[in-house]
This record gives sequence, structure tokens and C-alpha cells, in this order.
Amino acid sequence: MIVEVRAKNCYAFEDAITFSMKADMRNKKFGANVHKENNFNVLKTVGIYGPNNAGKTCLIKCIKVIKNVLLNKKNGVMPNIFADSPICELGVTFLSSGRKFSYDFKYDAEKEEYIYEFFSEILKDQYGNEKEVCWLKKDSVSEVYECLDETVQAMIPVISKNNLLCYLIDTSKFKYMNEMKKILVRFAEKIDIINMNNIPMRHTIELMKNKDQLQQKVVDFIKNADLYMDNFEYVDIDKIQLKKGEGDEKPDEKVLDIPENIMDQIRLVSTYKGVHVPSMMFDSTGTKKIAAIASYVIEALEQGRILVVDELDSSIHFKLTRAIVAMFNNELNTGAQMIFTVHDINLMDCKRMFRKEQIWFVHKDEEGVYVYSLADFTAQKGVRDTTDVMEKYRRGALGALPDPELINSLLSIKGDVKGDSDDADDADASEGKN
Repeated sequence: MIVEVRAKNCYAFEDAITFSMKADMRNKKFGANVHKENNFNVLKTVGIYGPNNAGKTCLIKCIKVIKNVLLNKKNGVMPNIFADSPICELGVTFLSSGRKFSYDFKYDAEKEEYIYEFFSEILKDQYGNEKEVCWLKKDSVSEVYECLDETVQAMIPVISKNNLLCYLIDTSKFKYMNEMKKILVRFAEKIDIINMNNIPMRHTIELMKNKDQLQQKVVDFIKNADLYMDNFEYVDIDKIQLKKGEGDEKPDEKVLDIPENIMDQIRLVSTYKGVHVPSMMFDSTGTKKIAAIASYVIEALEQGRILVVDELDSSIHFKLTRAIVAMFNNELNTGAQMIFTVHDINLMDCKRMFRKEQIWFVHKDEEGVYVYSLADFTAQKGVRDTTDVMEKYRRGALGALPDPELINSLLSIKGDVKGDSDDADDADASEGKN
């Protein structure tokens, strides 16, 4: 599980930002929303609000970069366009098998070099005191090098900086580096990142096609989301209602000569009143998105994965988004986590759904981009457990809303157009009199 994400000079974030999933255990409300393991307390879900182009998606991108870097994939990171430095800084703190680890790196986007790495384990005693144990420190700028594997420590200064250290050496020969790599890879492989505006159906198709053990749970999820649907399945070709002449036999799949990816889409069908229809062709955008996300949701809950969703509420009814979030917040969820961006304020419900620290905002103004939590607004600042948070947000008391000047300018367009038309009419009338 993700505990904290850190970024500086990455995408929209010029200054350092910290996004935290730590649970405030002074808050006793909605205890089921917290994952507790070995004295570490982490939130199961967090929703991120903010206006368009404020930086919500950039936060998701930072998580994606971290995942790609840890899996030795092209990182795609970009420094902030207003910053003078090419050095991007990213870090993550996470739980793995009941242990807490932290990993930070600095990447020179201009030279394409990793100039800094720091990996540590954070130990916590029964009294809540934390102690950080450094496993690896590689600071090429300051020329400071530490490693629990002494042989590796001596090697670091002469090793290339074009990749993470664990991908530049044969880690199987070194105890701690080998374990470090396994921990980082295992954590990164558990992260699924999707955008609801461009979510692929492939993941659900493969699950349905391969008769995965989770298939029925996925089907039940989709059927419950669409009350008019009788069934959802990956069927044989003879169940597809294709046009044919009288007396013609059903065409064989191979004879049709249709590419496999297209055939997969045809064979993924929804059933309404006993009629099979290809889902990808006839279902609504909302139903297709539900079908696409269903496999990710079920896998996350069943396998203890981390699901990161951009624009969760896109084309999906607010009651369904609430239901998805509730599934992750449920006490039966013992290992899954969901981070999502959202606009729908119906989810901003601290009376029935969320702890204050589960609601985050991304605010942008002429000074920069800010990331902060609802928990930063104390009772002294006017936000209590009984406060109508949705109304507070509507009024702009929590920030992270479109610029009021922009709103006013948009509202004035109609008036301006009408005024121009009236002026033109007056001019025409004047010309007529003359």
C-alpha cells in the first residue's frame, strides 16, 4: 500500500509536494476505512478534487513514473516548464508484507541520469516511535555512498548513472540489494493505473476469455451496475446473431477471417431479455466503462492491489462511484487500496463515507500548484465533523475551484453577445431613418 508520494520539479509541480495516505488515528470515525498492520495505519481510499488543468492528473502521472522506474521501463518524466533545473525528484513510502519502506530518486532529464537514490526501511515500535534504517544511498553530486552490502558500496562511484543501481548490477550476488530489488518490484507490480476517459476493455476481455476464477464476481459486478442486463459473457461464435441467408450454416470463426482483437470484442456480449448483443458495439458508454473497470476493481480487492483511477466519475452514475468506493472502504477489504481523481461532489461526504484525511485537493493559482488535505482545515478553521463539506467546497471556502474571474467571464458571454446584437439593431435602425 502507498503511504506517501513526494514530487518536486515534475510536470505541474515546481515546488515540493507531498501526498499522504497516512491515517490520523486521533480520528476515530470510520475505522473500517483504515488498513492497520504492524502498528502502521494507512487509508484504503483517497479522493482528489480540483478544477480542470490544476494538476490532478499530474499527481497520477507522478505515481506512474515511480512505477515505471521501479520496473525498469521508460519513465516519461518531465521537469516543470517554469523551472530552471532539469532535476526531477520523486519518492514513495509504502507498506509491503507488513514492513514500511521508503524510496527516493533524482533524475537529470537533460543528461538522462539517475544522480540520487535512497532506500530505507522504517521500523516502528509499540509506542509509535519510528527509526529509519538506510539500505542504500547513492548521491553522485555530493559523492556520498552507503550500502548494507559493503562490496556494492565500493562499486557505486564507478557504476553508470543511466539506470537504477539494482538494474546495473547482478543483485543475486548481494543479499541486501537482491532483497531491495524484490521489494521494489513487488510493490510496483501491484499498481494498476487507468484513465476512465480512455480505459481499455482488454483487461476484462482477457479475464472473461480465460475463464478466470474471478470471472463470476466481475459478471455480478457488471450485472448489478446495469439493472437491465441479464448476463455478461465471452461466448462461442454460434451465439452471435450474424446476418445470413436462409439455409446457410453459421460461419466458422476462422472462415470469417476477422482479426483476433476484433473477434474478441464481438464475442464479448451482453444479454438483454435473452438476446445476445456485442457489448462493444451496442452498450452505452457508461456500461462499457463499467465493464472495463470491473476487472480492475475485483482484482484489486481479491489480490490486494493498488488501483489508481483518473476521472473515476466519468460517464458513471454517482451512486455507482459511491458503491465502488464503499467496496474499498469496507472492513472485508484487507489489502487493497484505491486513489482516484474526481469532480463529483456527491462523493465529498464526511458524514457517511469519508474521514477528513481521505479528501484531498489540488489548487492552482498564479503562484503555483498546491496539494493539501481536508484534514488541514481544523475545527478552528471552520471544518468540523458535522460540517457540510460539500457546501463549503461549493462556496469556495476550501479552494481548488475554477478561477472566479473565469466563471464570471463565461457567464458574461451571453450578455456580451446580446449587447452586441442590440447595438447592431440600433445601428441598422439609425441607418434606416437616414
